[in-house]
Order: sequence, then C-alpha cells, then structure tokens
Amino acid sequence: MRPLLAVLSIAVLAATASAQPAPPATVPGEALFVVSGRGWGHGVGMSQYGAYGQALAGRGYDQILAHYYSGTELGLARTKEVRVLLAEGRRAVTISSTVPFTAIDAAGQTYRLPKGPLALRADLAFRTEEGAVAPVSPVVIRPGKKVPLALDGRLYRGKLEIGVQADFLRVVNVVALESYLDGVVAGEVPHTWPLETLKAQAVAARSYALASLVKGKAFDLYSDVRSQVYLGVAGETARTSEAVDATAGEVVFYGGRVATTYYFSTSGGKTASAADVFGFSVPYLISRPDPWDKLSPYHRWGPVLLGARTVQAKLRIEPRVVDATGIVTPSGRLRTVVLSTTAGSQSVPSSLIRTALGLRSTWISVGVLRLDRASGVVVFGSAVRLSGIARGLPSPTLASSSDGAAWSTAGQLVREASGAVALDIKPVRTTRYRIEVEGAASPALLVQVAPRLQLGRPSELEPSVLTGTVRPKLPGATVAIERRNGSAWVPVGEAEVDEVGAFRLELTMVSGSYRARIPATGGLVAGTSPVLQVTG
Repeated sequence: MRPLLAVLSIAVLAATASAQPAPPATVPGEALFVVSGRGWGHGVGMSQYGAYGQALAGRGYDQILAHYYSGTELGLARTKEVRVLLAEGRRAVTISSTVPFTAIDAAGQTYRLPKGPLALRADLAFRTEEGAVAPVSPVVIRPGKKVPLALDGRLYRGKLEIGVQADFLRVVNVVALESYLDGVVAGEVPHTWPLETLKAQAVAARSYALASLVKGKAFDLYSDVRSQVYLGVAGETARTSEAVDATAGEVVFYGGRVATTYYFSTSGGKTASAADVFGFSVPYLISRPDPWDKLSPYHRWGPVLLGARTVQAKLRIEPRVVDATGIVTPSGRLRTVVLSTTAGSQSVPSSLIRTALGLRSTWISVGVLRLDRASGVVVFGSAVRLSGIARGLPSPTLASSSDGAAWSTAGQLVREASGAVALDIKPVRTTRYRIEVEGAASPALLVQVAPRLQLGRPSELEPSVLTGTVRPKLPGATVAIERRNGSAWVPVGEAEVDEVGAFRLELTMVSGSYRARIPATGGLVAGTSPVLQVTG
C-alpha cells in the first residue's frame, strides 16, 4: 500500500484538475430602453405648430396650406350640411330647450313641445299638451327661434335626429357645415393663435370632413377622433368662428376632388409622407421640410425610460425582450421596430409601438442599456467578464455599488460599432453593477463573490490534520469540514480562521471525499473548497 501522504498528494492534484468547469453561458440581463423623439402625431399633412410658426413669419393661410399639401389648390365645397353621430347604444336621452320647440316623426306628424326637458326611451313615447303620443322612428327635433338644443346638457346647433336601433337610441346632429366647423376648430388649435393659422385649420378641417364622409350609415361623421372631435356650442370661440366665416366653404382640391387633409400637432422639423406612415402613396401628402415648428414644446422630447418588462407587458409579448432596433423611413420616422427576445425576433409596426407605449410620435431613437454576465458565483481573486449593450447613447461607463444606494465609477466600457460593450472586473465582495449614461442607467446586475478556500495536504508530521487557507483572510470566521456520505455532505468538524487567513483541524481520517465550507460573511456569499479525495 502506498503511504497515505502520497495518496493525498495525488488526490489533491486530481481534484484540482477536475475542478475546472467549462465556462458558463452568458445570460442576457434586463434591458432598459431610452427613447427620445421629435414631434407629436402621425406626421402626415399639416403640422399645426408649423402653421403657427408660418403665420408668425407673415405667411397667409393659403401659403401654409400649399406648403403642406403639395400641388393642391383652394376651391369652394358644394356640401352645406352634415350629419354628425353624437350618441348610440343609449337606453335613454334627454333633449331640452329654453324656448318651445318641435318634433317631426317619420310619418310627417308634427308635435309642438313646451320649453324644458324631453326624456326619450327606445319606444320614443312622450307627452304633449294634447296627451301621450308614440311617434314613428326616427324623430327629428327642431330648435325654436334658432336657440340651440341640448343633448343631456350639451348644446348643439341644428337639428337632432333620434332613431331606434334594437331597443337602443342613436342621436345624430344634422347641422350646417360651417356650424359644425365652429365646434371643431377651437378644439384643434388655441384660439389665441394668429388668425392665419386659424384659417388654415378651418380649411383643413372642412376639407378633411368632406373627404372622409362615412359611407353606408345614417350619419356622415363621428364626433370623436374617428373623424374630428366635435364639441358643439361648447367648442366655439369668437376668433375661431371668425376664421371659419372668413374661409366659408373653402376646401383643398387635388385633381378636381377634395383632398384628405391630414393634420397633426408637431412635425419635429419634417413631415412624413403617407407612404411612410400609412403604407400607401398620396401625391399631395409627401414629406416636407418644416423648420417653423421649433416653437412647439414637443419639437424634441425625452428621454423616456422604458424597462423591457414594461414593453413586454404593454405589447403582450410572451418571450422576454432583450433588445430593440428600428427600421427608419426617409422622413426619419420608424416604420418597424424589431424586438429581440429570448425566443427570436419579432417585427412590430411603429404605430403600434407608439400607441401601446404612449409615445408622442414614431420619429424616435431607441437607446439600449443592458448588462450581461456568465451565471454562477465568482471566487475571490478571479476575474469575470461583464458584457452587454450600450447602443445609441453617449459615453457609457460601468458603475458599481456594494449596497445599491451609493454608486461609483468602476471603469470605462469598450464599445464596438454594434453597441456591444465589455469589461473584465475582479470584484472583492458581492457587488452590484450597472451601465450608466447621462440621465439613465441599466437595471443593476448582482455579481456574487464567494471566498476562495483551499484544503492543503497533510504533512508527514501531522497526517491526521487538515489545513487550509481562506482569501480574503476573514479572521475569526468558522470553517466547516464536511465528508460526503452518499449524496449528502456531513460535517465532521470546525476550525477557526486565524489572523493570516489559515485554519487547521485534527480529525480521524478515513477514506472518502472532503471539502471545506464557510458561510456567508463580510459581503461574501457562502464558499466551498475543491473536493479532496482521500483513499488509503
């Protein structure tokens, strides 16, 4: 039989060689998306802040419209009246007037109504001075003495048509086109803006309404963003009504037809073409320079910080999102955002990104901060590579913190053209790391550090004594010596670490596998030595 000391020596060397694991795979960390943008709205057609800037520069409304709607001309519309849907799917409505008014049903029967409220349900029955009546649907309510009617307390000019649909009521405002515009324009631009801006908005709103009439319905327009927001009398102001009157009947024509005059708040410096945003070309809706909208508070905006989990939840994407890149249109806006996930890539239309994430426009840049590392615990004294992404953002640095509160610079990251970054670090205790740029930081990554334990071979003078070292020194810490028993590790003794980081334990040595273990202490997680195999 070979001497026990020789056996131990061979076993220690074998255990050390076999303890070198394959490098673990790098796991993507949590990503932060830093979104900055320009403009507000879809970007097609007339920029309202641009129209404001042009008016301040002395340009007339006709020049403003000609700039945003290329190759168009002004003309007069033939339509004098429109039907606007105010409500549908209602169990009951109340129509009221401050003066006597009338109702005419589908059979041509006229009912005189006293001033005050008229409550209607799906049977349309109500009482007059002559008694109870049951009109034939639809019923048209006419105002008296041109005093606006009120629907549930909100005033509207023109007539109100009450129809029945499957036991529910639908209310349509039959109103002069110019009165409709009075209730639209002030809701689109501030009435304090220059009159030429208000005129441009009036013509654009009139044109858009007539070019976008709803087909096959009992009404022509919605009263919300499906057409244009229509507020009735409550939306009127003297200055916007002046602009409507000054441009009475004027619309934008292209090729003999009323143009679909899209408009929006702020371009950010350039409008977008219909092809870029909607996917179809319109000759008069092309990208145009727009230097006049710099007065807008939304000319440039951001940054907006969006965590990857927030993006994933709002877009209802199942795999974890780890990166994002954009496909840019000629006008600078994004057509598509490509999201990299743990299951592959997904292309998402930029319009959906804008809506789901509450962004002001699709003219955005997406910076990405993400810190990755190989999984597992770092042994004290070892180096580990931190890698990740710092794309689209200036001067990224690596910062560290032992408590997650106070952060300090840990190193300057080396960045490739792709935005990939990497840095080798050698932490001395469990530490949090993150990538920092001005105004933002990636989610923190915790790097756990364990003490380095080594079991030394027994000496010839003390063959029953196990010795070892701990780094860092950790004087006073308790080291447990364990022996494998089947699949479990069983404590066989304890030793205290001395001032130089050494420990020793005398025990009855039997054949088996031994290791030293130290609990978490001093900013370090629990550590374990390589296994020592004893045979004899």
